[in-house]
Amino acid sequence: MTFGGSAGQGGGNHMQDPNVILVQNSLSADAQISRNSAQQRGPVTNLPIPRYVSLKGSEGNARRGPSLSHRIDWVFRHAGMPLRVVAEFGHWRRVEDKDGAGGWVHYALLSGVRTAIVTEDMAELRTRPNADSDVVARAESGAIVRLNECNPDWCQISGGGERGWVPKPSIWGVDPDEIRE
Repeated sequence: MTFGGSAGQGGGNHMQDPNVILVQNSLSADAQISRNSAQQRGPVTNLPIPRYVSLKGSEGNARRGPSLSHRIDWVFRHAGMPLRVVAEFGHWRRVEDKDGAGGWVHYALLSGVRTAIVTEDMAELRTRPNADSDVVARAESGAIVRLNECNPDWCQISGGGERGWVPKPSIWGVDPDEIRE
């Protein structure tokens, strides 16, 4: 059985990584770049930044800035679409889709329910997190699915009445090192 549904979007802005810090070496004029190992937290929610959420309704406006007076740059039109929160300001969250498109969305339009988008065409859902296990279904590229359990290499997803395990690189909406129980 196959299931799917396009979730295409386009255009968007990219933000610089706030965890990359320029460090001056006191012994030479050479500069080094190091990654801050501490997890960044949102100033409003104290939740991790970045993190994944989903679109609560069937439509959500992404604005140029965090207020209703800013113009709408983008409209997300797929209920359950996974989005990555990259910044917070008051009741607003700066989000991006899998292509980097996005903007500022009011928090009431977002849900903590975790979803993912299938990025591999006809991705095979397997009975267990193992390439040798039986295939129970196939998912089209662009299908929005519910994200369940994840181990270091595989995630269990469900949608269209089917449930199975896919390799993490087959979906967008989960970090490569993320574990979910």
